[in-house]
Parts: sequence; C-alpha cells; structure tokens
Amino acid sequence: MLHLLSLTDIIDRLVEIFRLDREGVLRAVFRVLGIWLLAWLALRVVRLTAERIERSVDDGDDSVTTMRERRGRTISQLLRSVGRVAIITIAILLTFNVFINIAPILAGAGILGLAVSFGAQSLVRDVISGFFILSENQFGLGDVIEVAGRAGVVEKMTLRLVVLRDLEGAMHIIPNGELKVVTNRTRGWARSVVDVGVPYDVNLDRAIGVVQDEAAQFSNDSVWSIQLDGPLEVLGVESLADSAIVIRTLIKTQPGSQWNAGREFRRRLVLRFEREGIQIPVPERRVHLLMENTSDAEAVASALRSGATGR
Repeated sequence: MLHLLSLTDIIDRLVEIFRLDREGVLRAVFRVLGIWLLAWLALRVVRLTAERIERSVDDGDDSVTTMRERRGRTISQLLRSVGRVAIITIAILLTFNVFINIAPILAGAGILGLAVSFGAQSLVRDVISGFFILSENQFGLGDVIEVAGRAGVVEKMTLRLVVLRDLEGAMHIIPNGELKVVTNRTRGWARSVVDVGVPYDVNLDRAIGVVQDEAAQFSNDSVWSIQLDGPLEVLGVESLADSAIVIRTLIKTQPGSQWNAGREFRRRLVLRFEREGIQIPVPERRVHLLMENTSDAEAVASALRSGATGR
C-alpha cells in the first residue's frame, strides 16, 4: 500500500510539473507495468520449458551422454538465448508504443536495416549458417568437434557463433560462417585404435593370444562394458617396425568414451605383459664398424664401453 501511494505521489508531481493528463499518465503507467509483467511471465515460461526439455532427455546415467541428451541441451540453450532476446525486444517496442506511434519508426528501421544488411553480410551469413547447423543437427552441446583448425568440446551454441573449449582449457569463439568442414568425434559411435609393440624374438602367437585374452576380459568387464559398443577386435600384426612387431586392437565405444577406454586398455596391456614376461621394446640401433687396424678397433670399443658405464 505504501509503494502504491508513493507511486501515486510521484505521478501527481510529474503531472503538475509537465502539465500532463493525470488519467492518461496513469493508464500509460499501468499499461507499461502490464507489458513488463507479461514479459516476465513469458521469460519464466521459456525458462521452465527449457528445463523441462533437459529433464525429458536426461536418462539418469552421467557416465555416458547420449545424442538425444546433447540435442536436448542444445535446443534448451538456444530457446533460452533466442527467447530472452525476442521477449525483451518486443517488450521494449510495446513500451515505446504506449507513448509514441512506433509504426513510422519501424518503417524507417526496416529501410535502415536493409541498408545496414549490405554492410553486415558476414553477420547474415553467420546467422543463416547457424540455422542450418541447428536444423540439420550437425553437432550439439557436449560434442567434441574439430573445425576451422580448432578442436574442443562444444560449450555454447547460438545462431551466430560456436564456443569451443580445448584440452588445455582455452576458449575458441568461432562464427558459424567459418564452419566449412566439421569433424564430429562424438556422434553415433566412436573407436579407439590401440597399437602395442612386442620384440622380434618373442613367440608371436603367444603374444597375440595374451592380447586377445586381455581384450576378452576388458569386453566383459562390468564397469567398461556399458561404455563399449561390442567386443574388442584384435586384428593381429599391423606392421613390422624397426624394433618391434606392432599388434593392433580396435575398441568400438559409445560416443566420447573412446579416449578413456583406450587409456585403460593400454594400462591393462602393460601390466599383463609384465606378468607374462613380455617386454615392450624400446628403439635401438646397431652400428657395425669395419676397421683394418686391430688397435683402432680396440680403442673404439674401449671408448664405447666407457661411455656406456658413464666413466
């Protein structure tokens, strides 16, 4: 009641100072209050709708983020940003319309906007590209993408730009018009390629059997099996390197789980090789020296032995 009386006193003073129509001022004030009350309600509806979208796509499993969850979060964030801008813009225009006729202003603004659009072609291109990216669902929040020479997690998306956060924590802000070719590493399914080397003097069939056994145990692990998309594939010998025989394993996983699964399987292979007595080779080089003088050969051999022992 006190607030209402103070507002009435303020209106009376303004009417006296500017010699305005008191009833007209009161109607205008209440119309403005009604406009912003409706705007506040609309913003609240947008926020509640966005939260409802996020809840509807949440499956309760935080270990794996599904494509449906990413899509829902993307739409939710876009609804918040676009809805907020649209509602506040409409509320401001309606507020101006209470006091002045904004139709001529809007007509002039349309002509001015047409003129400005020729100088803001990049902005128009960004918005159009953003619309197609969102409508085609090329990527969403939480996806790991590589674009415009940058790679990272999609942290924010609007109709104008995309915000990436890379592995070192740096933020990259990229306009949508610059997104020519997008590499999405977390869409549909993913794969980790694990190569491990064994020495040439090892029993190759036994080494491959150890890798296959460890791959089977990893595939049936209760913790990791939910992140996999099928059992591990041990392809066998991939290449003959300078100092090792390379055995390749493919790990097909849920989107985003390929890096953790690959690291864990490498750790298990190292521990298993230690138990089996299989050494992981290190690069080595053999040098053959042909010398006619025996004394020179003995001097070189002595120098090499001294270097090896640190003397």
